[in-house]
Amino acid sequence: MLFGTDGIRGVVNEDLTPELAFKVGNALGRVFPGETVLIGRDTRASGEELEAALASGLASAGKEVLLCGVIPTPAVALLSSRMKTVGVVISASHNPPKYNGIKVIKNGFKLPEDEERRIEEILDPVKYVDYRSVGRIKRFDKAFEVYVGEILQMFPDLDLKGFEIAVDVANGASYRTTPLALEKLRAKVQVFANSPDGFNINDGCGSTNIDFLRSVKREGIVGFAHDGDADRVIFLDETGEEVHGDKMMGIAAEKMLDEGRLPSKKVVATILSNLGLEEFLRELGIELIRTKVGDKYVVEEMLKNGSNLGGERSGHIIFLDKSTTGDGLITALEILRILKKTGSTLKELHERIPDYPQVMVNVEVRDKSVAKDERVLKAVEREGEGVRIVVRPSGTEPVVRIMVEGKDPEDIEERARRIAEVVKEVDSERSSG
Repeated sequence: MLFGTDGIRGVVNEDLTPELAFKVGNALGRVFPGETVLIGRDTRASGEELEAALASGLASAGKEVLLCGVIPTPAVALLSSRMKTVGVVISASHNPPKYNGIKVIKNGFKLPEDEERRIEEILDPVKYVDYRSVGRIKRFDKAFEVYVGEILQMFPDLDLKGFEIAVDVANGASYRTTPLALEKLRAKVQVFANSPDGFNINDGCGSTNIDFLRSVKREGIVGFAHDGDADRVIFLDETGEEVHGDKMMGIAAEKMLDEGRLPSKKVVATILSNLGLEEFLRELGIELIRTKVGDKYVVEEMLKNGSNLGGERSGHIIFLDKSTTGDGLITALEILRILKKTGSTLKELHERIPDYPQVMVNVEVRDKSVAKDERVLKAVEREGEGVRIVVRPSGTEPVVRIMVEGKDPEDIEERARRIAEVVKEVDSERSSG
């Protein structure tokens, strides 16, 4: 399978080559109707070669291509929704610079698996249109400004004058958009990790390296960090304590319920979200529905259940009454809006939501299917009494992820270690056998 849980992803010029990008573009051009396709990318140096190849593939199939340049993934989704067309994002999200990826969006939503399979099935052979029908490739350099304008229209009454905010943009796709939006809302902004050079995206910074922002943020102010393509956000409260996606969903759900923005009284999260969030929502009369990991599965369940709020502990939050996908900027502005409206500190808001200890262990493997091996399943069953355990193959990396949740930190760490040993043993046996 070429597509994982979040598009195509791999090491540049090994797994993900310009040749593959060209074929994907050509196949996309043949699969989807319509004349125009948007392409956005993050700040990785490899994005330029992949953009050129992808655009050429689309043009060879007769599509007009609009190059949006460096722009967040949710910006492409929003523009795709507004323009009723297909958008493609060249990004590996929170992964290191050696990786890149291709995400396909149609009318604002990530592709369902059956449409991804259709693309895979027609990659070979490439088919070209007649020379009189080739597509044109044009620049859409104001795309990031159009996106920011659309976001600001969603918050017409928000004025952040008097707020001082520290922001880590991960040397990534939001290095222009998020500071611009906050400045237009009159916030005083300190911006960090905002000098992308093509190779420093997510490098010791961003939402997966929150200690960097903690080290540079001034005590007493709120801060937040995006990942490389800015579909995620993680906050730090006034004291530097992390406020992750579960906490943000709890804060937002309570306010949205009060404002009538949560008519179904349902929030959608994944199997990795904390039991503390579930308990907090239950007390509010809100049901938490869980899905497998992956924001597109969260969105599918939200549409099915009529929920306006869903997301992941990683900070990928979807406000479906505002956008079709997770958007780190929208999420940040929602939290800041609630701070202003309630007059509360972020610490006061998030400390009301329980958060049981959770251990996450990533085991590098040669064969990710070991996660479903009978011996691994038995190990999980044996360790599972009194705790919550999830073992799953990563959809984006060659690892098996092990999550153990419970009330005793030392106990869950030991349980996770024992399961990890079984995973390593099974993978080693398969590789040598």
